[in-house]
Amino acid sequence: MNVYVQQTISIHQLKIGSLTNSSVLQIGTTGKVQPLATLSNTGQFTQPAPESKMNIQGGPLVPLQSPV
Repeated sequence: MNVYVQQTISIHQLKIGSLTNSSVLQIGTTGKVQPLATLSNTGQFTQPAPESKMNIQGGPLVPLQSPV
């Protein structure tokens, strides 16, 4: 059985409590969500990247609101 859904979604504000690597944010309707994870070496790297020389001190670069 095929069901077709046409919808219009307007989001004026969206607050997300937490987000992890395996999080899925779904807005709207979907039939079946197929999980997919891939690990690719597209740059053909053969060794780890060198350590970063940038030393960041202080607070965030973008002002953040404290949680409510």
